[in-house]
Amino acid sequence: MLQVNNISFSYNKNIAIKNVNFLLSKANTIAIIGESGCGKSTLLKLIYGLYDLDEGKIFWNKIEVLGPKFNLIPGMDFMKYLAQDFDLMPYITVAENVGKYLSNIYPEIKKARIDELLDVVEMTEYASVKAKNLSGGQMQRVAIARVLALEPEVLLLDEPFSHIDNFRKNSLRRKLFSYLKEKEITTLIATHDSTDVLSFADEVLVMKNGEIIEKGNPNSIYNNPKSKYTASLFGDVNEISIDGKTKFVYPNQFQMVQKSNLKVKIQNSYYRGSHFLIESKSDNSTFFFNSNCEIEKNTIIFLEVIDDILNQNH
Repeated sequence: MLQVNNISFSYNKNIAIKNVNFLLSKANTIAIIGESGCGKSTLLKLIYGLYDLDEGKIFWNKIEVLGPKFNLIPGMDFMKYLAQDFDLMPYITVAENVGKYLSNIYPEIKKARIDELLDVVEMTEYASVKAKNLSGGQMQRVAIARVLALEPEVLLLDEPFSHIDNFRKNSLRRKLFSYLKEKEITTLIATHDSTDVLSFADEVLVMKNGEIIEKGNPNSIYNNPKSKYTASLFGDVNEISIDGKTKFVYPNQFQMVQKSNLKVKIQNSYYRGSHFLIESKSDNSTFFFNSNCEIEKNTIIFLEVIDDILNQNH
């Protein structure tokens, strides 16, 4: 169990983390989401022990996580932290980077471990390539393999897929999170990508200005956001009033109907491959919804929220 008990932290008297409190069970994954500068990266660094807390305490299985005041070398042995700068050794190979901290006593076991990890991050064919010759996305994948090499109890990932091409990202995510579950590695991932959150997290923490403003499972956070800020982290969102209550509606949660209380005029159609995102206006408000086809500008249509969405929201 990871316990984060009411921690606070400041940079030069500027509050970066304020009264953050949560629990994370072994083998589960928490996704920390929020806008840039909200404190996601700082929170991971505090959990790893890179900074000293102003207030509060952090424990892993009753072992207190302590910062630089208490440890000559910051960081905790049972954790691994993948920062946004990959810190690879440029003049050694991919395989050597991954195996850097593995024992040389049993070379066959070491090679098998390196091969296993390169397969997880889909970098097997680059094993003999020097790190300096890799792209940013390839370096990021090697860095992921390296933090897994000693199989940590807790893994802290800071935007781990930010440099990786979309066509490779989906496959890599599936393989990595499957591996983490299989090995029962407790994981915290700071991310701005909603796919990381909805598909792979057991719980979600929403951060704003150094505080956790919402927490829950991905389904509840997505379908019942308490604020437009939270809803907007998952893409375009519409704010509407129904029966005197404010509701946050995603484009896929609207449907076109013959008649309703929401009449809109089409402004633009944006092709998204599987559908069109339609921008429309009603009075001074803008509404976005999905359509299977392009809709001519200035067309007047009516929208309503899908009944199932109304039933589950709020």
